[in-house]
Amino acid sequence: MDSLNVDVREELENFIWERATWAHDKLTAASPFRFDRTPSFYVYLTDTPTAKAGSWGDPGSSDQKFARGGIVSLLSFLRQETTEETREYLYCKYGGDYVADPEALTLDLSNTLRLERCRQALNADILREYDRRHPYLESRGISPEVQRKMGVGYCSRSRAITIPWFLPDGTLGNVKFRRIAEKTFWYVKGGRPIREMIYGMNMIYRENVRRAVIMEAEIDAMYVMTAGGYAIANGSSAFTEEKAEIIRKSPLEEIVIMADHDAAGQKFKRKAIELLAPYMNVRVAGYPMRYKDPNDIEDKILVDAYINKARHVRLSVFFKV
Repeated sequence: MDSLNVDVREELENFIWERATWAHDKLTAASPFRFDRTPSFYVYLTDTPTAKAGSWGDPGSSDQKFARGGIVSLLSFLRQETTEETREYLYCKYGGDYVADPEALTLDLSNTLRLERCRQALNADILREYDRRHPYLESRGISPEVQRKMGVGYCSRSRAITIPWFLPDGTLGNVKFRRIAEKTFWYVKGGRPIREMIYGMNMIYRENVRRAVIMEAEIDAMYVMTAGGYAIANGSSAFTEEKAEIIRKSPLEEIVIMADHDAAGQKFKRKAIELLAPYMNVRVAGYPMRYKDPNDIEDKILVDAYINKARHVRLSVFFKV
């Protein structure tokens, strides 16, 4: 990334920081990686004699992987995507010619001349290594039955829950590793970009589902499944045309949006309405503001009730026709 002139401050201002102090050359805040509100995390906003802009450190981290790094690893975490997707994003925004793997390119002449990376499914046999259980997700209200259904496992080496992302045809697209004691997560190397997938879409096709709840996070989706409904997850708060097209092409006829209550969640809700409402029935499930996200609602009967009371989105109101 050395050849790119990335506006580090602009990129970081897109996210909410706890106990943040912005100086002209440095941001200090509570770590985004840990459940600790001490403002010990730092990011350099400009080049210094000893570090480049975007270099960050988290002195309180017990994991060297999340103790220090550069702008790509930080934005990958904040944007909830693979590092390859983050690099593509930065090159697209700030210029430069990005090729992740020169040997994985094909020439597509169907419309315009463009290079497109071949996307291959992962070998599902890699999940055998993680075929074990951990009580973490049960403590979050997700039943063992739903975990088995969704292929959830546990990596004892990294102390992380493994959450497979399957493509609509049931092949394995990627695997998310989510630490049980911290906020940190990462994806398996060589997996399909998360922007090209919707979590849980394989179940929608396999069971020919017509109505499902869409959430931001996989854990929230599995929580709704435990409550007895069908759910899918976007994987982040950034809902795109590419994500919308996956849903529009699916068997789904109605989507219920159940978003987090923070600013990012509300942005996700508005974008999902904009891109889906003209093509299918869209409802919005509201719930009390005292809950940060759907997984905070401890009573699953209430979760089901909020979903069943979801308001229908009227296009004439939303788009001010």
